[in-house]
Amino acid sequence: MHEHSFRENANELDELLKQYEDLRSGKKHIFLEEESFEIIIDYYDEKDNFLKALEVAETGIEYFPYSSTLLIKKADLLITTHQYKESLGILEQAHFYDARNIDIYILKTDAFLALDMQQNAVNLLEEALQLFDSDEKVDLLFELADVYDDYEEFDKVFECLYLILEHEPANEEALYKICFWTDFTGRNEESIKLHQKIIDNQPYSELAWFNLGSAYQGLKLFEKAIDAYQFAVVINEKFDYAYRNLGDAYIRLRKYKEAIEVLEKVGEITRPEEVIYEAIGHCHHRLGNYAQARFNYRKASHMSPGDSKLYYKIALTYINEQQWKSAIKQLDNALRINRNSPEYILAIGQCAVQLKNYKDAVHYFSLVVRNKPKNVRGWEALIRCLIETKHYNEAIQQCIDALSNTDNKPLFYFLYSAVLFALNKNKDAIIKLENGLKLAPQYLKKFVELNPSILQNQQVIDVIARYRKTKRKKF
Repeated sequence: MHEHSFRENANELDELLKQYEDLRSGKKHIFLEEESFEIIIDYYDEKDNFLKALEVAETGIEYFPYSSTLLIKKADLLITTHQYKESLGILEQAHFYDARNIDIYILKTDAFLALDMQQNAVNLLEEALQLFDSDEKVDLLFELADVYDDYEEFDKVFECLYLILEHEPANEEALYKICFWTDFTGRNEESIKLHQKIIDNQPYSELAWFNLGSAYQGLKLFEKAIDAYQFAVVINEKFDYAYRNLGDAYIRLRKYKEAIEVLEKVGEITRPEEVIYEAIGHCHHRLGNYAQARFNYRKASHMSPGDSKLYYKIALTYINEQQWKSAIKQLDNALRINRNSPEYILAIGQCAVQLKNYKDAVHYFSLVVRNKPKNVRGWEALIRCLIETKHYNEAIQQCIDALSNTDNKPLFYFLYSAVLFALNKNKDAIIKLENGLKLAPQYLKKFVELNPSILQNQQVIDVIARYRKTKRKKF
């Protein structure tokens, strides 16, 4: 609540400070105006000399005991020095002399919050809202929104901002804040109605268009979101957040070329960030432009060298190109940062399989299931690798362990059956196959992929046919 600047009229201020000290010491018969006390209080307040400012306020009140302004300044200083209960008493006096001074309500709110009396703060501000109009009402609604935020009444924060914008549609602070709280509370439909109304009256409000797009995006109405963001960037060609969200909306619609175009625009108008390069890399990756994807992932990794997932994404581009050794180098980089990631370990194991380094592959897959015993993909990769290398007895044991650790996931009955067939244990193999078909027939394809010639086995054909016949009868 500083109202005065002391960079100008330094001589006048020095004279005023001297007069105050003379008044305090009783050297001369000095009379200071009420405004002079206010200036001196603000001077010491700005210098962070709160005790001296408080002394001046108390002295001023001795001379002007009915001054609500001096009482309010004293209360403000008491709050600054953590004397919250005392400040409330002073504010009650000020209220008696000037009941319609908004600063009284705001300072009381600060004191109540400091005393952990949120409901008192809410009641006070709701009462004050009935007394004030125009700009003062907006200030009170912002204050009330902060109280509700502190009180974790997040829907009411949204409602306060909504009321502000109904009262003052061009309020930039409210427009910025309501975007966040719309997303946080999920009140997208209300936000859409509000911003459509604002746009009807102020069609060139880029923030209103942006918020409208964000609300549509919250409802997964990406086409409508794109339309709104495009209006925002037409109004303001350097609106980088609109370009970011526009890029995200295009990605959601799998319009990767369009996404790349708008995300590159972000880099032209603001300082580049790793998240933008990563998003551009993702788009190129989806389009099969693996070299371009790597280029952007690497840019992102240079800016955020501790982000392991960027090295993993670079590795995936090499995997797509069947460059297994290059992929392993990037996965090693990722594992140096996050050595226990099952995703990275699984990927490096799969690269080892492609290079026929089966011993390494078994080692990596075993690490995955040891660290994450419920990881279905880890167990599947380990068992497949053992089958491929004809370590059937070990594969059987891993099938048993996989069923035990994954609550009998049906996939492992099919893998178990495949191993038993490889060992010519056809009777047991058929039983496991029937178990799998009863629970999850969609895995039959994986069973056949392990050994396509299995479809020449009449017992297998009979089991599959019997299952299909039973399934038809149920319908």
